[in-house]
Amino acid sequence: MKITVISDTHIPRRGKWIPDIVFQSIESSDLIIHAGDFTSYELLVDLQSIKPLEGVAGNNDGPEILMQLGKKKIVQYAGYHIGIIHGDGIYGTTIQRVKQAFAKDRVDIVVFGHSHQAYQEWDDGVLYFNPGSPTDKRRSPKYSFGELELGEKIEPKIHYFL
Repeated sequence: MKITVISDTHIPRRGKWIPDIVFQSIESSDLIIHAGDFTSYELLVDLQSIKPLEGVAGNNDGPEILMQLGKKKIVQYAGYHIGIIHGDGIYGTTIQRVKQAFAKDRVDIVVFGHSHQAYQEWDDGVLYFNPGSPTDKRRSPKYSFGELELGEKIEPKIHYFL
């Protein structure tokens, strides 16, 4: 199973739409995971019309997105438990908040966003995966998005582009 992973799209403030390179990945994927900060309900609806989507609301999403998606969830695909959260909060770093949020949950992967910085780390058998942002690179040298291949093992990949 192939999953395209995006976060922090901030449409239309940071980009007019999702870049073509991301749509090419989505076309060959089975699922989209969006880790929050769509900022456009239209984007959520459009992505849902293309492929199945799992996602959460970010700190910049309005009540319509929050009510539909919530702030944290655990889903199961291809035998793996995937936690999804945006990662915003007051105390600690983004990764510290994310790890704390799922400390008592059984997960194989945790997808998160908020920092706009691509990140992947295995910790105690759990993959922590942030795809960065395809539209707002902030302090990162390039835009990015992620893919997860779920088979006999979890194969994460971050794609960087200008």
